[in-house]
Amino acid sequence: MTAFYLGLASFLLITLAAGMWRILRGPSQADRMLAAQLFGTTAVAILLVLAQAMEQAALRDVSLVFALLAAVTVVAFVRRAWPPMIEETGEDA
Repeated sequence: MTAFYLGLASFLLITLAAGMWRILRGPSQADRMLAAQLFGTTAVAILLVLAQAMEQAALRDVSLVFALLAAVTVVAFVRRAWPPMIEETGEDA
């Protein structure tokens, strides 16, 4: 079963290499950010697979930290890339 997990981790690393193309060639900043999110999600998956294969509980903790950092990164990107819209209520302040 360990060989299966290591093969799965290798496959996920190959998908990361394919995702690098989108980061380098992405037509917009949003495309590049989504590719970076793919990296974060795949890194979490790789760490979870390796934690199961090597029976290392610490890798699960590291994967949780990566998942939290990925969520914070998206929020920071959205707040910076798109300024808040001002709604017109029709009332004078």
